[in-house]
Amino acid sequence: MKAIWSGKKTLALLGMALFVLGLTVPASAARQLLQVDGSTTVGPIGDAFAEAFSELYPDCSITVKKTGSGDGAAALVDGRCDIAMMSRFMKEKEFRQAVEKGVFPVAHVVAMDGVCIVVHPSNPVAALTAEQIRKIYKGELTNWKQVGGADMPIVPISRDTSSGTYETFHELVMNKEKMAENVEYVNSNPQSHSRVRSTEGAIGYVGIGFLDRYVKAIKVDNVMPSRSTIAKGIYPVSRPLFLFTNGYPKLGSMAHAFCAFYLTEKGQEIVEDKGFVPLTEY
Repeated sequence: MKAIWSGKKTLALLGMALFVLGLTVPASAARQLLQVDGSTTVGPIGDAFAEAFSELYPDCSITVKKTGSGDGAAALVDGRCDIAMMSRFMKEKEFRQAVEKGVFPVAHVVAMDGVCIVVHPSNPVAALTAEQIRKIYKGELTNWKQVGGADMPIVPISRDTSSGTYETFHELVMNKEKMAENVEYVNSNPQSHSRVRSTEGAIGYVGIGFLDRYVKAIKVDNVMPSRSTIAKGIYPVSRPLFLFTNGYPKLGSMAHAFCAFYLTEKGQEIVEDKGFVPLTEY
């Protein structure tokens, strides 16, 4: 009898604890408005996380804007968003501006990505070295026949300079060297994808989540971008994807739940479904 009462007491205490947690964690989070802004690369993850949260916390309100990593950092510094999505680490200048305004950026790595070099599916070129790609974007190689392809002008497509994807490409492939005047700049991964898809002579770069049958990823330094090569850091243009907050988010808040969601089974499924590499792959 004593054992039965002890068990009931334990269940009662457990039920009370769960009830309290139910009030303090989801209910507290549900009352919050969460504004997310930044990278178009991280954007699909942000959108999917927000959709999942709308089911978990139907009373909460989450807005996701995809304006680029640089704009996301600026929005966090200016207090226009709660979470900045960034496909690169925050720059020293951005950190300095943040601290001057009393903002203390904290990085949360949510996935791994690869900046994939893509060409039109009809292009027979299947591999380039980082040096060849750099020479294309510097205007030193202007025809595909110079790299084993057809006699066709090369049309280089780049992300705009405020993009985190641009920053990664500029540092890891271009060695921070200036691009040629004939390089065409676009504002997002979808635009880069669309431009390459519709132009036989085009070359561009997108996050691994944007690869499909309409563009062809090529090897870089003889390594094909894939979940495995990116997770292991073998692919030369691999990078982490971030969410940045002003300080570490309060435990139990919607911001904390959002930034930690990638660790849950559902969060990992979303990251994988969007074509990125979950951190749990390591």
